[in-house]
Amino acid sequence: MEITISMDGQIVSVEVSIEVYEYLDAADRKEENLAHEQRRHWDAREFDECIVFAEGRSCYCQSPEQIILRKETMQMIQQALALCTDYQRCRFLLYALDDMSCAEIAALYGCSKANVHESIQAVRKKCKKYFSKHPDD
Repeated sequence: MEITISMDGQIVSVEVSIEVYEYLDAADRKEENLAHEQRRHWDAREFDECIVFAEGRSCYCQSPEQIILRKETMQMIQQALALCTDYQRCRFLLYALDDMSCAEIAALYGCSKANVHESIQAVRKKCKKYFSKHPDD
């Protein structure tokens, strides 16, 4: 899709993906809503960071590039995890994301702590190997 932006006082047409276009369109709509809120002052509060945050837009917004990079990184992580067995992947995710100990995971799966530890180490090795083969991705 093609968008038109003003850069240093000059109008420039730029070709962007649909994903970027939708993000920019949503940001424009949100800015317009916030501008209306600022003009109205319907609740007699000052227009400050508190209102901006309450309206769903914090001071820091990710750029479209950062959003795309985050999605690509997630795809790579999912591809690396796809190389693991179901047991390895589940045990690793419980350990890494849910902060469960090896003993808790072992009790959940009915196996030994050593098996859980070996599964976690196997996932780490497979991920390390996968990312060493794809350093530029």
